[in-house]
Amino acid sequence: MAPSVVDVTAPEGRVKDVRQNGDDGYKTTISASYDSERSNRVLRTFRCLIADLCEQFKGGHPGSAMGMAAMGIALWKHVMRFSPRNPNYFNRDRFILSNGHACVFQYTLMHLVGYKHMTLDQLRSYHSERTDSFCPGHPEIEHEGIEVTTGPLGQGIANAVGMAMATKHLAATYNKPGFPVVNNKIWCVVGDACLQEGVALEAISLAGHWKLNDLIVIYDNNQITCDGSVDLANTEDVNAKMSACGWKVLTVDDGNEDIPAIVNALEQARAESEQPVFINIRTIIGIGSKVAGDAKAHGAALGPEDVANIKRDSNMNPEEHFVISDETYEFFAEVRERGRRYEREWVELVEAYRKEYPDIAGEFTRRIKGKMVKDWRKIIPPKEAFPTTPTPSRKSAGLVCNPLASEMNNIMVGTADLSPSVNMIWKGKVDFQHPDLRPACGITGDYTGRYIHWGIREHAMAAVSNGIAAYNKGTILPVTSSFFMFYLYAAPGVRMGALQRLQTIHVGTHDSIGTGEDGPTHQPIELAALYRAMPNLLYIRPADSEETAGAFIAAISATESPSIISLSRHNLVQYPQYSSRDGVQRGAYVFIEEKDADVTLIGVGSEMQFAVEAREILQEYGIRARVVSFPCQRLFEGQSREYKSEVLQYRSGTRRVVIEAYAANGWERYAHASYSMTTFGHSLPGAAAYKYFGYDSKLIALRVKEFLDNLKAEGIEDLDGEFRELNLRSH
Repeated sequence: MAPSVVDVTAPEGRVKDVRQNGDDGYKTTISASYDSERSNRVLRTFRCLIADLCEQFKGGHPGSAMGMAAMGIALWKHVMRFSPRNPNYFNRDRFILSNGHACVFQYTLMHLVGYKHMTLDQLRSYHSERTDSFCPGHPEIEHEGIEVTTGPLGQGIANAVGMAMATKHLAATYNKPGFPVVNNKIWCVVGDACLQEGVALEAISLAGHWKLNDLIVIYDNNQITCDGSVDLANTEDVNAKMSACGWKVLTVDDGNEDIPAIVNALEQARAESEQPVFINIRTIIGIGSKVAGDAKAHGAALGPEDVANIKRDSNMNPEEHFVISDETYEFFAEVRERGRRYEREWVELVEAYRKEYPDIAGEFTRRIKGKMVKDWRKIIPPKEAFPTTPTPSRKSAGLVCNPLASEMNNIMVGTADLSPSVNMIWKGKVDFQHPDLRPACGITGDYTGRYIHWGIREHAMAAVSNGIAAYNKGTILPVTSSFFMFYLYAAPGVRMGALQRLQTIHVGTHDSIGTGEDGPTHQPIELAALYRAMPNLLYIRPADSEETAGAFIAAISATESPSIISLSRHNLVQYPQYSSRDGVQRGAYVFIEEKDADVTLIGVGSEMQFAVEAREILQEYGIRARVVSFPCQRLFEGQSREYKSEVLQYRSGTRRVVIEAYAANGWERYAHASYSMTTFGHSLPGAAAYKYFGYDSKLIALRVKEFLDNLKAEGIEDLDGEFRELNLRSH
């Protein structure tokens, strides 16, 4: 039974809808049991608790958390649908704190509404030395009740857009008349700083374009950043910008105290059926402190004297700390029972759905559990199905990924405006798109679609995909694609995915100087070193179609990490007699063996041809060479010591030379020398660029011979960590 409501007609109880040109006929609705005096006591308890938590260890971010207290109470007590006793129930509303420095705000609310693990003892571990703390300095996904890790500003709102996409897509795919098995909302709190970050603006544009009305962004508008007031660097009309981007905009003038007005705005946002909603709520950072409204309130404890004064002004004892009254706990008690009801009703709905639609409900259940919908390994083509003539590995990726995307409806694939180049479109694909949109190019779609046109937004592509993956791990596997060089733009999002152990697959094409005429701006030299160094990320550089199949197998199997599959624009020689998808799973493997070899040539990805051809030329010099393919350093590091020794022949006296048209950083762990790049590229056709930088098999063989001869002449048995660069052309 819906609660009765009361109209709050005082001016401070109104909320303005900017879209309707200032119409003043609004009313606030809230439960008839609403007690303003009780709410105000809870509000002050909340703020005093925040002040104590930051003062305890002389650190943290009290200002925003104190200023957002009223919006927190309005959302977590009155509007958001979730279950504190089962934080992971599938159809819950998701809450993302994009201004993650204010995390003590979220931790405090989690404690008050009754998350079992967020005890007062745990809450007091905020900014402590405790290694078992559930209250890190920014929210972390590993802790129950935290949907995504937010720290770098703007990432959280991008993640929220991804979660809203997941809701829209799953609802369109599985909901049936009378069975709204997916109908949750995504609530995201942002601060002034988030709205200045480029990734946030990219994501905001996408959400408005797609009309993601299940997304509500709550703006903590305190007009303060670290350096001072916002107008120090930003004087734009935020509401006008959001409206222009296709968002419905609501404003609340008093976000410090007027809980009914905030509830009204939140309820209007929940009821919105056409657009994402942006709620601009004016607050005062550090409200009640002597530095209220000042940047000093942002990121430092307020000091014992100020904390004591805040308590006096709140009618609390300044000598007592971390005081939470029974009244405060009771104030939030109904949230737990309401949450249990939400969960129970959803479980009953799904059970009825299963009886009415058993086939589709079975698939839905598998996806809820994070399981694949089919045996994906059987869909990947066998080696015999691949071409034997020279083929770009970007085309090889299409041969592998497109059948997967066609048959596995838990895979969503997208590109940053490079569909003609990345080969990720499969026959019969449907675009993820608002169904009423009619682009001039004629490409239409709907929310069931699984092909995503990200536009020229590489950073958002990666960050939003993290939100899709985090919505419910394993329910949707996002695949992104762009030129590998542009994953430098995407790098912060890729890093956040690795940090959160989110499975995404990034397909980076045009991955070498073989990209050609586009020149050094598009020819990645240093980027592989970044991604090989990044923890919990698989950077895989396959040498041909069979290895590309192995790369996708590795990436799909890596359910706790993202992967980047690095691919060529230009034709690569195919090596069906040597290449192995199973070898890729081990990171490196013997490509061509040679007994009693003098040197091991390590071929990588697009440059494998040079290693194979140089081996043959070295034979003419009487030098025995073996070839190792080395597509993924991190996978290799996971192998046994015995296997690694067998592949690289440690302690055998055999020299090892890596051949790759990238910076050599990182290869010192595996090789004695490299034939690599030390400069940026050059604008030439691909084959000419390789030749210009000395990537000629005869020249490489000669340099390897000289290296071996010099070591022999110098009497060097052990290089003792010395690493030599053999490519004189790239200096």
